[in-house]
Amino acid sequence: MQQLRELKMFADESGNTIAYDGKALPNAKVDITFRGKGNVLKVHPSAKIVELVVDFSGDDAVVEIGATSKPRAGLRFTIRTGHECEVTIGENVGCETRTFIRVSEGTKVSIGDDCMFASSIELRADDSHAIYDVRTGKRANPARPIQIGNHVWLGKNVVVMAGVTIGDGSVIGFRSVVTRDIPNNCVAAGAPARVVRRDTAWERPMLSYRRPGIEGLAPGEAKSEQYWNLTDDESAVN
Repeated sequence: MQQLRELKMFADESGNTIAYDGKALPNAKVDITFRGKGNVLKVHPSAKIVELVVDFSGDDAVVEIGATSKPRAGLRFTIRTGHECEVTIGENVGCETRTFIRVSEGTKVSIGDDCMFASSIELRADDSHAIYDVRTGKRANPARPIQIGNHVWLGKNVVVMAGVTIGDGSVIGFRSVVTRDIPNNCVAAGAPARVVRRDTAWERPMLSYRRPGIEGLAPGEAKSEQYWNLTDDESAVN
């Protein structure tokens, strides 16, 4: 087992590697553990790493983290991978507190660009332990991929379960548990999460800075034009 507390270029005899040629991050909390072989961590030099804990529990997994080129809260992730898994985090993602990702059995978790994660988010592509059908002996809970689109806002305490895709531009409400696909440009909430509003778009400026009585964009507020789209009703989930 190899354990590193610094984000830097690294390679060992078991084929585990870290590809990062950015600046030293003395104030970041970093804890990278390699338990297997052939695992790869790729971090863009400009990624705003605040807290990064990665546990490569198996072999041949890949974790890739994209660039931060815009003002963001920073990247705060705890990631645990099994054999032959993949986790990709896009550009300009921000996390208020640590987001937990768990993936195993050759499964993938993908997070798009410009996503905003509130506190205590969990993305669980597996259930941690096996559940069996007692009549057949077969697994009842295989790991399944998770895909988070671009410009998705996950509210506080949201949990996204295995097999879920969330479309671009959507918002998942406070303490929701997402168990099935959510289409683009909508608001979903509840446990299990259901679509409660379609044809929506969101922007980053905090409402605490906004004066009362403004119904549209605030003066000087930029519009994320590419994410203002109608919900694709064919993929909508009720």
